[in-house]
Amino acid sequence: MGLIKAAADAVGSTLHDQWKEYIRCEDLGNEVLMRKVSVPNGIISKNSAIQVAPGQIAVIFDSGKVLDATAEEGIYTFDQSSSPTFFAGQFGEVFKEMWTRFTYGGGVAKEQAVFYMNAKEIIDNKFGTPAPIPYQDWSHPIPNQMTGDMQPLRVEVKCFGKYTFKIYDPCLFMSKIAGTADEYKKEDLCEQMRSEVVGSFQNVLNELGNSQHKVPVLELPSATDEIKTAMDEKVFDQPIRDRGISIVGFIVESVTLDDESNAKIDDYELASNSFMQQGKLVGSYGKAVQDAANNPNGAATGLMGVGMMNMASGGMIGGAAAGAFQNKGVTAADLKGGAAPQEGGSNFCPDCGKPTSGTKFCPNCGKEL
Repeated sequence: MGLIKAAADAVGSTLHDQWKEYIRCEDLGNEVLMRKVSVPNGIISKNSAIQVAPGQIAVIFDSGKVLDATAEEGIYTFDQSSSPTFFAGQFGEVFKEMWTRFTYGGGVAKEQAVFYMNAKEIIDNKFGTPAPIPYQDWSHPIPNQMTGDMQPLRVEVKCFGKYTFKIYDPCLFMSKIAGTADEYKKEDLCEQMRSEVVGSFQNVLNELGNSQHKVPVLELPSATDEIKTAMDEKVFDQPIRDRGISIVGFIVESVTLDDESNAKIDDYELASNSFMQQGKLVGSYGKAVQDAANNPNGAATGLMGVGMMNMASGGMIGGAAAGAFQNKGVTAADLKGGAAPQEGGSNFCPDCGKPTSGTKFCPNCGKEL
């Protein structure tokens, strides 16, 4: 029993009159994965014609088991006396496996039908992460203070995108999920697949964020090839493959960071800007000097704390804050207990206390200033 391919000009010729039934299936579109087509009495007569359109797989079902199958488009004549033909193209080995192992429990004593499966790539399947997923972002490395090594910045992301899939093993698809339903639609499967796709994608993110790949978090939408390669190499979509379905395309359309992750990256960028970093240090140093002057235990005690702060920073603060003291008129004379003369201003003689009017000698006692 099986299918015999008819001549190319059989349709419309005298051979057409000899066909008892003409079995065909309308295009399955993008929503129907499998559809059962039968005849009124449930028995396909000898010399009936079975049409297989492009993008379709025809599986001949007879009394609880697969009788024959083909994925090659054309018109076939059903001959109960012939052996299985397997005009299957790329599905040849798969159909032979179906012939030897597929049976469906509970089948009636005698029932024949053709199950048409959708062999096209099923598109426009959306996915999204319901909760933020942790990601190691190597585009913003931070030093480990204990080891001195660089480590990635940990962020939380939400991703949204689309994927496509295809039935690659009709035997698994029928035996694991579709059975002999009159019609099996994508919507019957999409919710389960969406959850499994998100789970697979989370494993892919862990892979892309490791020290080997280091894909920047904001470049994930353009990492289509890396995502598909990681999924195939690590077989993250194994539960989906076990149903005879394979993921063909995977596209990340958008990546959204949560508020905390955005704040982390903003702080990172701010700290990386040397000018802004120095500005923060100078501001902190200036505040420390002001607090030292108001210290009730004395300015000297407060300034000792400022000096320790400068030492802790490797001297960076002192250099940045040096300009804060340039307009104070402080010289070596201040350290000796005397005031240095200022041009255009008034000083006082340390001996007699008379005003010196900015001269080098005291006009009252002649003391060299």
